[in-house]
Amino acid sequence: MASTDGLVPITRAFLASYYNKYPFPPLSDDVSRLSSDMASLIQLLTLQSPPSQGEASLIEEANQQPPHKIDENMWKNREQMEEILFLLQPSRWPVQLREPCTSEDAELSSILRHLKDNFDKALAAMISFQTKNSERVFNTVMTYMPQDFRGTLIRQQKERSERNKQAEVDALVSSGGTIRDTYALLWKQQMERRRQLAQLGSASGVYKTLVKYLVGVPQVLLDFVRQINDDDGPMEEQRQRYGPPLYTLTKMATAIRVFLTLLWQRYDTFKLNKEQMNLLSEAAIVYTSEFERFVAFISDVFANSPFFISADAAGILGSRENEEYKEIIVQAGRTYEVSLMVESENSYIGWDFSLMQGKISMDIGFSVEYISASGEKTLILPYRRYEADQGNFSTLMAGNYKLVWDNSYSTFFKKTLRYKVDCIPPVVEQKVEDEDGLES
Repeated sequence: MASTDGLVPITRAFLASYYNKYPFPPLSDDVSRLSSDMASLIQLLTLQSPPSQGEASLIEEANQQPPHKIDENMWKNREQMEEILFLLQPSRWPVQLREPCTSEDAELSSILRHLKDNFDKALAAMISFQTKNSERVFNTVMTYMPQDFRGTLIRQQKERSERNKQAEVDALVSSGGTIRDTYALLWKQQMERRRQLAQLGSASGVYKTLVKYLVGVPQVLLDFVRQINDDDGPMEEQRQRYGPPLYTLTKMATAIRVFLTLLWQRYDTFKLNKEQMNLLSEAAIVYTSEFERFVAFISDVFANSPFFISADAAGILGSRENEEYKEIIVQAGRTYEVSLMVESENSYIGWDFSLMQGKISMDIGFSVEYISASGEKTLILPYRRYEADQGNFSTLMAGNYKLVWDNSYSTFFKKTLRYKVDCIPPVVEQKVEDEDGLES
């Protein structure tokens, strides 16, 4: 477990300073020129034949402003590339292109095959970026988690959740779901991951039983995952800096998809001339190359961007103490007990304590007892002497428990004890959306 001493989550002000060192080289001027030309071609096609209801909805969507969130735009670009690749499959071409009889049709067929290669490459870069970025966020979170059963439970929870998500996508595709349907589901799942990340930080949902009431999880980590995706949080600086070029690429991808959709339905009456073929080819090549450049750039920025910074760097004096800790003085010759009622079998009891010591090294006896309904005591955790301890165990039965700090052997020294103790209900295996894993 990596130390978070003296650290706080990144702030928007810090990211603003950090991003100053990573300006994105502007998109090629060809992007705006070709996007404008593609819009003119789309208009020409709609004049050739009025758009159907489905085509009109697609055109209306293309005319809207792209989403504000970076990751939503990434998913939108991925969706448009999948749609374009679907249209570029030879089986989806107009019959004149599949069996070309003219030199113009043969030339366009050749161009389309080359364009498919470009979009395949760009889509692979997109998927690789999302996978690596997702793993980086999760692994960073796990680095600061206590290296015990909590981390194992969270990891298992994520793996199980991702299997359930993939099964949900596979079922949708098998039942005839469209690419649009699939990506609507994928984005819904992504928002669930984001919600779960926030739940880990606020200790709500299933993570309340896994994390918040299990001591030892750094508060700075909980703060980070709770606020990282806030609308006006640190990621808003990222959206302000790098959103505009991505929004432009989102609109360009959508325009290419709309153009091909309209063209395939009108190809028997509308043939592209040489200039229009070159325009389609250039637009696709420029889009895919600029998108790959953006993804490579943003990957480097994300890989080097810190999640935690020092309190001084954040302009915060000192670090916040966890308000859940309590302090008690255990006088010499006395014991101090904390009683807990465990309602369900296989619940967990967790604790975290340390002695507020001076120059003289001191320790205190610690044990855990089970008290039956008849008052009989059973030693659950054997007595040992500690200066500090952080631990937990799964109880064998419901009932009353006592955590006992023993200073009875001491003749002179009182002990100032700082502690936190919780009882955690058992984690029930069930297939519910609230048990998703973590991902940015």
